[in-house]
Amino acid sequence: MIQHVYERTLGCPLLHKVVVATDDKRIVRVVESFGGDCVLTGTAHQSGTDRLDEAADLLGLADEDLLVNVQGDEPLLDPRMIDVLIRATIYSGFEMATLAYPSNNMREFLDPNCVKVVTDAQGKALYFSRAPIPLQREAGDKGQRFLKHLGFYAYRRWFLRQFTALSPGELEKAEKLEQLRALENGYSIRVAQSPVDCLSVDTPEDLQRVRTIVEQ
Repeated sequence: MIQHVYERTLGCPLLHKVVVATDDKRIVRVVESFGGDCVLTGTAHQSGTDRLDEAADLLGLADEDLLVNVQGDEPLLDPRMIDVLIRATIYSGFEMATLAYPSNNMREFLDPNCVKVVTDAQGKALYFSRAPIPLQREAGDKGQRFLKHLGFYAYRRWFLRQFTALSPGELEKAEKLEQLRALENGYSIRVAQSPVDCLSVDTPEDLQRVRTIVEQ
């Protein structure tokens, strides 16, 4: 799976370098076996964002360097998604950016593993939740669209350092969603609309679905 993610990420021409950050030597060996770049981080990190912060130090990145956080459970990602995310970060003036996809899939809408996001008219995130948002009060609204959050992020090095220094807030603890830490501390998140949906691997059922898609 990590090779699929790595090779698809390489397809974005705006990226200067693609590196896998991991604390597992087995993953290092796998990445090196297919010729990928990898950095080995510490094992005490509470989140992938904390790991990314250490990796940025190991790579000697400057404060204004732009980092794109692509998680290893996204084997079906489309390089165009990363292109949209990078452009949203560069031109929006926001501290960080992420992606969402307009959906009317009711199974996903009700699934707590599928995170939803609501934004203002300019695409600024108002809230992320595992609960169904916005609440559909009328039975006839079942075809109404919602924004399915896709777990890709982009930020400047200086903001990543500030973000990881913050303590988790009450909303983050309740929802188990790290991006809420930024909103709780007054930072803005630009939500760009992805040109395609993307199935991440969060459950064994997701893994089987992805395998079927790849085989086809």
